[in-house]
Amino acid sequence: MGYLVALAFLAILVSLGAALFFMLRQGEDAPSDQERSRRMARALAVRVALSVVLFVCLLLAWKLGYIQPTGLPLQR
Repeated sequence: MGYLVALAFLAILVSLGAALFFMLRQGEDAPSDQERSRRMARALAVRVALSVVLFVCLLLAWKLGYIQPTGLPLQR
């Protein structure tokens, strides 16, 4: 389970990096501003979708008992 979460975080970071790349890309071979904006928006939408899917999967895994919360106890 830990490997899947780490892989999801990595995919989220890659998508965020792709959006940064499309935002900062300049030069003669760069696409038009409209094309750059469209690609950047798509990369950010993928990042948001991956984040939501990761959250839902973690919540579902907790509800099904695959993972257990750890940390501070609720009572003193």
